[in-house]
Amino acid sequence: MQYIARPKKLYSEKVVPALKEEFGYKSVMQVPKLEKIVISQGLGDAVSDKKIVDYAIEELTAISGQKAVECLSKKDVASFKLRKGVPIGAKVTLRSNKMYEFLDRLISASLPRIRDFNGISADGFDGRGNYNLGITEQIIFPEINIDKVKKIQGMDITFVTSANTDKEAKALLSHFGLPFKKTK
Repeated sequence: MQYIARPKKLYSEKVVPALKEEFGYKSVMQVPKLEKIVISQGLGDAVSDKKIVDYAIEELTAISGQKAVECLSKKDVASFKLRKGVPIGAKVTLRSNKMYEFLDRLISASLPRIRDFNGISADGFDGRGNYNLGITEQIIFPEINIDKVKKIQGMDITFVTSANTDKEAKALLSHFGLPFKKTK
């Protein structure tokens, strides 16, 4: 028997019927779905210290379970002492089973580890059904050994959905279990 991540099973059993009823979709194919999750780190200090990118790639690989890649600068910026082609970030794109496994670990293990956590902001939607979540410390992930961390860094997590509106995307992510702050 093949392993199926909890959010993937939840999507087919509970999320699809709930969204179909909530938005009045006629077909299951109209129901929005999570297409990919992109985890990225911008590393401005990498201009002076090349090892920072290597550490970031190592940490993102541990967090996601998939090899991260370095992001190179696209142009020269003299005020930042930046040359074209210099590594200044790291990212990993998760799809399918690894995406659902990461989502499960994010919701059940990582987000509850944030100090004074009251929920995530609902202001991160871009108008096209995608959601951006900023995390200030990578040490909230249980895969990261705090003793081996060279520098505390933040990261951005982007949830790309097939939803047409932010309302549909928020409903989809809420049904998956992302804890949005209650609006007043």
